[in-house]
Amino acid sequence: MKAITIHQPWATLIALGEKRFETRSWSTRYRGPIAIHAAKKVDKDICLEEPFRSVLAKHGYTVDNLPTGAVVAIANLTECWRSLGEGYLSGVPILQNGIKGQTKQISPQEDSFGWFESGRYAWEMTDVKQIDPVPAKGQQGLWNWGGERDV
Repeated sequence: MKAITIHQPWATLIALGEKRFETRSWSTRYRGPIAIHAAKKVDKDICLEEPFRSVLAKHGYTVDNLPTGAVVAIANLTECWRSLGEGYLSGVPILQNGIKGQTKQISPQEDSFGWFESGRYAWEMTDVKQIDPVPAKGQQGLWNWGGERDV
């Protein structure tokens, strides 16, 4: 199964269903199942800012108990959108699918959980299933995780 390593708290926010888009500087043609791997790095400062602090707290997480170095969820990578930047009237980013010509506006909370600068990419995660953390060594880019037999 393909996997992506994401720093904390963003990996957990995806696992909890609070974050639907993982923003990257590069696109991917891959679609299908993807393991969400929580990196060993935790951005402790962002965990104390809103809305991060309150969303994590709602699910019983703090900066001190986020899982690291483990796969924390399985999702379906359904689309890779290109960010057009902020919408003229909305003030929140608008995403575009170049192949299908579709556009999508994201929520203000989603905006705060990603980096939607114009020209970046938003990987849409659906059917997210949080799992008990499975220790794994992460990598940059998309990588193959062999631990799906344990899920």
